[in-house]
Amino acid sequence: MEINADGLAEGVPFVPSPNCDERPAGVDVDLIVVHSISLPPGQFGGPGIEQLFLNRLNPDEHPYYAGIAELRVSAHFVVRRDGTTTQYVPCSKRAWHAGVSSWEGRPRCNDYSVGIELEGCDDGPFEAAQYDALARLTRALHRRYPISAIAGHSEIAPGRKTDPGPSFDWDRYRSMIADCGPAAR
Repeated sequence: MEINADGLAEGVPFVPSPNCDERPAGVDVDLIVVHSISLPPGQFGGPGIEQLFLNRLNPDEHPYYAGIAELRVSAHFVVRRDGTTTQYVPCSKRAWHAGVSSWEGRPRCNDYSVGIELEGCDDGPFEAAQYDALARLTRALHRRYPISAIAGHSEIAPGRKTDPGPSFDWDRYRSMIADCGPAAR
């Protein structure tokens, strides 16, 4: 997998989300943020995530949707349970995935990060296919951008977010991307 000059992952379906904008001038992409999401909560495989990222979530489809249908959020990538990856925002643009956030004293993580959503929830394990896809994607991002760190959403928005949660195996993931250098540690 390669990320092209436009910030698109070659060979990965691209479904453009309107929930993005331009990155600030002169800001490098140097952080990967790992998230988890399931819609409805704890259910996998449905269209809810894509509908949310495309502003098409029907608040009448599920009681949980009534409280989030008006949100305008996205991520650069979503990795489904079977490892299938879809891109929603070019890496060259700012996806609206981090919200109020900071990393190592730098606020506004959306400005300089790539957001990757894993289909899952805090209290359940992730699939081997997801770790494989995430590692491939991480290597591609490292080849294209000066990635210096990888963090969970909970690390950039402590007290507000808990994902990807305690079930995400950071040691497994980091061992799979050890060839990416210091950011992988």
